[in-house]
Amino acid sequence: MKRKNKKFQKKNSNSLNKLSLFQKNDSKFSKKCPLSVKNAPIIDYKNVSLLKKYISDNGKIISSKITSVSYNKQKKLTREIKKAKILGLV
Repeated sequence: MKRKNKKFQKKNSNSLNKLSLFQKNDSKFSKKCPLSVKNAPIIDYKNVSLLKKYISDNGKIISSKITSVSYNKQKKLTREIKKAKILGLV
């Protein structure tokens, strides 16, 4: 009888075994942009209630990785938040 070498045997692949700090996860987690959906609010410096959702308590703009806003909408949001800060609305 042949003996199976334990060093080279494949273990049961768990999803937790695959996770690592320096490797991307196989499953893609993507949220839809809340500002690109149908009937989405218009990004404007006068819409203070919308802008406050994307500003932290310290007054910093929250990144798109956290808010899942698309690149173009994030640029527009940033521009409008800066306008509102200059005018003293936020």
